[in-house]
Amino acid sequence: MTDAPIAELRGVSKRFGSLVAVHKIDLRIRAGEFLSFLGPSGCGKTTALRMLAGFETPTEGQVLIGNEDVSGLEPYRRPVNMVFQSYALFPHMTVAQNIAYGLNQRRPRLPKSKIAEKVQKVLETVRLGEFGGRRVWEMSGGQQQRVALARAIVNEPKLLLLDEPLAALDRKLRKEMQIELQDIQRQLGITFILVTHDQEEALSLSDRICVMRAGEIVQQGSPQELYDRPTTRYVADFVGTSNFFDGTVSFRANGEHGITLGDGKTYSGTLESKVADGQAGCLSVRPEQIRLSPVEVSNSLPVTVQNRIFLGEHTEYVVRHHQLGNITALAPRQSDAGLATLGKGDAAWVYWTPDAALILRPD
Repeated sequence: MTDAPIAELRGVSKRFGSLVAVHKIDLRIRAGEFLSFLGPSGCGKTTALRMLAGFETPTEGQVLIGNEDVSGLEPYRRPVNMVFQSYALFPHMTVAQNIAYGLNQRRPRLPKSKIAEKVQKVLETVRLGEFGGRRVWEMSGGQQQRVALARAIVNEPKLLLLDEPLAALDRKLRKEMQIELQDIQRQLGITFILVTHDQEEALSLSDRICVMRAGEIVQQGSPQELYDRPTTRYVADFVGTSNFFDGTVSFRANGEHGITLGDGKTYSGTLESKVADGQAGCLSVRPEQIRLSPVEVSNSLPVTVQNRIFLGEHTEYVVRHHQLGNITALAPRQSDAGLATLGKGDAAWVYWTPDAALILRPD
């Protein structure tokens, strides 16, 4: 992967009547990266993808691919291919015929032997080397997804656009396909751009994630950056899960950042947002950073156990503080032995270290 942009969105907006689907997006997409647009339904992520594909024309701004302005260029004239959620395969064709469809539309037409060679090569890439003669309706959902992927990459596009391609698969198969997608992308070096509302999918696949809200990119960065250093409550809540405690930001005399919560106490944390002293803010602590104890320890808060769920590699506890409300804690299996006797209604104590807490904008 290089730093040179292979595509750009420059001040791109898209309106449908009075509805603003995308608002003034500026984004440079690097060659060879796996980029994801992440956000809830209606946030503008699919519209942004469709403008790259050419299925939507920007109301304003420019779409560039390889330094060429393609804003008004038809989809078939762009060096782009797209994999849809529904796969959009031709049921009357074999697997090989589906994959060869785009190659057969090229002018000048490629020799049949060259098309067959390219089809077989891409079948091997997606691990379907022996399935070229099958009908697509004879394939499983995961195999059909690979056929759709093969049909897209056989044309060697500069950008491969993925519109929630794994949404129709069950959880186990989806995880397997996530690994395959990542392997194929690294093997081919093609720039992949994924649209998804699944945070786990975005975190596991992406080099960079653009979190979207109301048509805008509110934060972008590597999966680890977004998880460890979100700048707003919205991002922290959408990328992973977190405990949120509303309060008032209070800068201390020694330069530490703190926030006064509903229990009247001031808690230290890392300031990740531009929030002034005295403004409303929230404290965010990930469940795996919450420590749970059956006995009182230094700087711990008394809570009552509301629920305990065994999840194999860890146990999830939901506890309640009389002023801060419900708090979720994850206890790894190896550290859960001392907590095994805790059940609903039992007293316990929770605590966290200051470096585990983030002070965020509440919006």
